[in-house]
Amino acid sequence: MRKDIHPEYGPVVFRDKAADFAFLTRSTKTSAKTIEWEDGRTYPLVDVDISSASHPFYTGTARVVDTAGRVERFQRRYRF
Repeated sequence: MRKDIHPEYGPVVFRDKAADFAFLTRSTKTSAKTIEWEDGRTYPLVDVDISSASHPFYTGTARVVDTAGRVERFQRRYRF
């Protein structure tokens, strides 16, 4: 690999404000905001709009769309 062309890869805290959920991971994402984590160290903080704690698929609140009903209505309307 060539030197000095890759972004720095280090620990970052991602926070989902809607779900009051945060997790520490490694990423190339950076931020001017920082947060003191449970281990007493300070890490860059990245706020996200949605995470596994607030996404409908992972929380079990996802709605199933009835595509079969739509197809049947289309076929009835146009007599296929």
